[in-house]
Amino acid sequence: MAIPVSRATERAAAAPARPTRVAVAGATGYAGQELVRLLARHPAVTLTAAMSSGASSAPRPLPSLRRIWDGAATPLDIERLASDADVVFLALPEAASAEIGAALLQRGVRVIDLSGAFRIRSGADRQRWYPATATLPDGVVYALPERHAGAIRSARLASCPGCYPTAALLALEPLSAAGLLEGSIVIDAKSGISGAGKAPSERTHFCENHGSVAAYGVFSHRHTAEIEQELRTSVTFVPHLVPLDRGILETLYVSLRRGTAEAHVAAAMQEAYAATPFVRLTGAELPEIKHVAHTNFCDIGWRIDEGRGRLVLVAVLDNLLKGAAGQAVQNMNIMLGIDERTGLL
Repeated sequence: MAIPVSRATERAAAAPARPTRVAVAGATGYAGQELVRLLARHPAVTLTAAMSSGASSAPRPLPSLRRIWDGAATPLDIERLASDADVVFLALPEAASAEIGAALLQRGVRVIDLSGAFRIRSGADRQRWYPATATLPDGVVYALPERHAGAIRSARLASCPGCYPTAALLALEPLSAAGLLEGSIVIDAKSGISGAGKAPSERTHFCENHGSVAAYGVFSHRHTAEIEQELRTSVTFVPHLVPLDRGILETLYVSLRRGTAEAHVAAAMQEAYAATPFVRLTGAELPEIKHVAHTNFCDIGWRIDEGRGRLVLVAVLDNLLKGAAGQAVQNMNIMLGIDERTGLL
């Protein structure tokens, strides 16, 4: 008789014999601190360094992580990153990631980048949105784990998708791949304020956001190019800032190919995500941000008007986890050949 094996036992058996050494550059930002929290408790890795975004900053503790990780965030040091880590996470501004990511690859270190520096394949689009990245190094993979796990396993640099594109692509790519979409795509996206990063500005000031919702980046947001690159079609993408600390909700409006029924939509989504641990399909029960906050899940629901060939999808995720640090750790797990869920559930 077969003996049941617990999920924890399966993960322990899959873990490498020697913990992989990992480091974080940009550990003092919102996503960076989430990375430190996840990696410090990850059973398959050893966190060897957590660095700030600047080489001249003074060492500083991370009070929210006491008793999870009691080290100090030290100044940025490329040589130490290269010598002390097998995998380096970059939670840095795009220009810094472009420089440091390339330097680490030359030293044989695998990189997981949370910025946009390496996401865009078109040279012209990259010059417009991320001009610090003149060329893409060999071994870069656009690292949406549910769609590109095979390529991520052997990647030298996993370029994590942006938080907005993660939700949009997880909702739309299965339908696009199944040939169910036809005509315009409109993405109405709403994000908590932490998505704007930790550096204060008038836009992110409490008094400017409390009790208000504001659209921004209309026809000029860089994530449009990323979404269009992966879908291979044009979209109308309008992001909004809402007075929440974290979370993204996207409402996506699409036209369907003639004759498409709700059963076709459900089948395409279920086939795409039947074996994936972090996408939860809710069908006609539309998800909410509170269902995914502080988790690595993306929840997707939908409603269809078969008579008019219209579909509305709602996708929600935590922008700091599934949209950033959690997805980055999920990609690391794939690169290391261990269970994607390790350290995330």
